[in-house]
Amino acid sequence: QVQLVESGGGLVQPGGSLRLSCAASGFTLDYYAIGWFRQAPGKEREGVSCINSSDGSTYYADSVKGQFTISRDNAKNTVYLQMNSLKPEDTAVYYCAASRSGYGCYTDPIEYDYWGQGTQVTVSS
Repeated sequence: QVQLVESGGGLVQPGGSLRLSCAASGFTLDYYAIGWFRQAPGKEREGVSCINSSDGSTYYADSVKGQFTISRDNAKNTVYLQMNSLKPEDTAVYYCAASRSGYGCYTDPIEYDYWGQGTQVTVSS
């Protein structure tokens, strides 16, 4: 069964850090591009970062550039999103997604084939 499972979300104070994990089962992430998206209440789903499968090229939305870092550990079949200097506006449900078109890096949700269930990140004092 193909599955993506996010973990690592929670409640953190402004300025704090969290590391989200996206673990795959039922398939190998090596050949997939992986994206991280977030959706805040009343807002559209936003692509915040992605990493391709070929050369590890990455993309970051302007809103998180310099703040978030995406990485992948193919041996663990897991992709991470390190989030530092968190702000209240980072509060959202964070989703990871996998695209069979591994050579690219995509911010459009339609490009992705598999999705996790999401993990809540709340930044509040």
